[in-house]
Amino acid sequence: MSRPVSRVLTLLELLQTGGVRTVADLAGRLGVAERTVRRYVDHLVDLDIPVESVRGRHGGYRLAPGHRMPPLMLTDDEALAVLLGLVAGRRTGLTAAAGTAGETASAKVRRVLPERLRRRLDAVLQSVAFTAPPTGSAAVPETGVLLTVADAVRGHRPVSFRYGGGRRGEDGAGGAGAGGAGAADAGAAGGAGGERTMYPYGLVAHAGRWYVTGRDLSAGADRTFRLDRVAGARILPGTFEPPDGPDPAERVLTSLATAPYRHAVTVWMRGTAEEVRTRLPGSVAVVAAEVESWSRVEIRAERLDWLPGVLASLDLPFAVERPDELRELVAEFANRLADSARRTTRDG
Repeated sequence: MSRPVSRVLTLLELLQTGGVRTVADLAGRLGVAERTVRRYVDHLVDLDIPVESVRGRHGGYRLAPGHRMPPLMLTDDEALAVLLGLVAGRRTGLTAAAGTAGETASAKVRRVLPERLRRRLDAVLQSVAFTAPPTGSAAVPETGVLLTVADAVRGHRPVSFRYGGGRRGEDGAGGAGAGGAGAADAGAAGGAGGERTMYPYGLVAHAGRWYVTGRDLSAGADRTFRLDRVAGARILPGTFEPPDGPDPAERVLTSLATAPYRHAVTVWMRGTAEEVRTRLPGSVAVVAAEVESWSRVEIRAERLDWLPGVLASLDLPFAVERPDELRELVAEFANRLADSARRTTRDG
């Protein structure tokens, strides 16, 4: 698309936001002179788009009230945001749309998109698994990175990228609501950055962050990477066959739960593995074994102070195997609860 045409369309998008836009504002946003804005408006009028001129101190241009615009004019970022919002809301149960409204809205958006963009967005929607909804601020990847990695996932193609890495424990994915279990950077080698080449198995949106999981050819091992730390993604020649085994969502949750942390915790809980899993999210804990109605649970954590309360809230008998420090914290927590149970007034 030539630059003048692109700017004319951008002008139309600005006018579609509603209200009167001054010539100076439009010129600044388009990066052109004010007389050029007037020429672009003439182009829109020639296309039978009713742009009105508003005189006066606060005058400028606006679209005629009640005018029905063409179906949709979306940038790649906007189209991705709309479709992902609709799909994520439907799959996580967060949408308030009744019946099939979310599904029909998605279909209408897809119908008016250019074929090239529709194919790439379909690749994202077919490749992504949604787990826990956001618990705090989201970390959004670049649209180009997300589309490229999704293409690689769907086509079983290798992909290379630069990885920014991260500090241990800064993610907080899966543990923000659990007092800091968190997930260490699930990237290669505990967050080491650099050039990476991988066979991507799938995309996962978990707790406000996007991850790609697969075989890191640079390290010779399976790895999970945060997409907001990925840059310069490009698809490489060749194909690969995804292995059997856990699906991408399970791989990511396991990776987050077993990432290296300061404390390695082992707790035995009376209950089946399924009972424990319904109480502890897979991104926080891994059920390693089940023996005679007891399940062995492994947790990685930067801090231990949040665990006694969480364990007590599960309403299952438990025994701390390690570390001793956690056993002491549980005893202190129990004493505080006992003191509170005996207290009858605020001054007690």
